[in-house]
Amino acid sequence: MHDSIQLESLGIPAVAVATHEFRAAAGVQASLLGRPDFNPVFVLHPIQDQTREEIERKAEAALEEIVSRLTSQPAI
Repeated sequence: MHDSIQLESLGIPAVAVATHEFRAAAGVQASLLGRPDFNPVFVLHPIQDQTREEIERKAEAALEEIVSRLTSQPAI
């Protein structure tokens, strides 16, 4: 969250990615960083115990949304 918000403040498009498990925490962090409107892309939880193939499927499922956000939304 911190890095993505910092990059956007510099005019560099950025997207934070987290698992659904951290949705509430991401919202709190974004608010504390002055960006309550900041909306990460959320993927299915968990990540750490997944196989390479499982991680690739999660990344593939989120890829279109991430690319769309990076290419269509101006940085704030």
